[in-house]
Amino acid sequence: MIRADCTISKLQPGNNLPFDLLLWADETIEAIEKYIYNSDVYVVKKKGDSRPIAVFALYRVSDTQIEIKNIAVLESLRGRGIGSYLLDEIRRMAETAKYKSIIVGTPDCSLKQILFYEKNGFTKYDVIKDFFVKNYSEPIIENGVMLRDMVMLKLDL
Repeated sequence: MIRADCTISKLQPGNNLPFDLLLWADETIEAIEKYIYNSDVYVVKKKGDSRPIAVFALYRVSDTQIEIKNIAVLESLRGRGIGSYLLDEIRRMAETAKYKSIIVGTPDCSLKQILFYEKNGFTKYDVIKDFFVKNYSEPIIENGVMLRDMVMLKLDL
């Protein structure tokens, strides 16, 4: 159902970035701008609609590894399988491009996001200590907890 209803297209240089969606997955425009211009950005739209309902940004780490730097679905459409559909598409794209793994980072206290990735085949492989303290000028509070460490997850292809 989702595949038939949506289109995924890569943004070209000069296209307007959907910061409203990107900010659902990252806290500040400054943080997004650290990686977004070196990433391939894809928008998802419902067929016949010009407004994006989701976005993801992929960064080439090496010839064998790609990183999901940002992935977000419009809040009103969450819980409908769109995120899992996007991960399936990212997996398909990575396999076609001959990558061997996909990695993604998320706060260590974001249990919902960690479970989402694990449900989709990712496994934890590292923790980056003090990532959020070192990379954001202001403390970030999520679910009453200050973000500190980032859990890294990987999907081997």
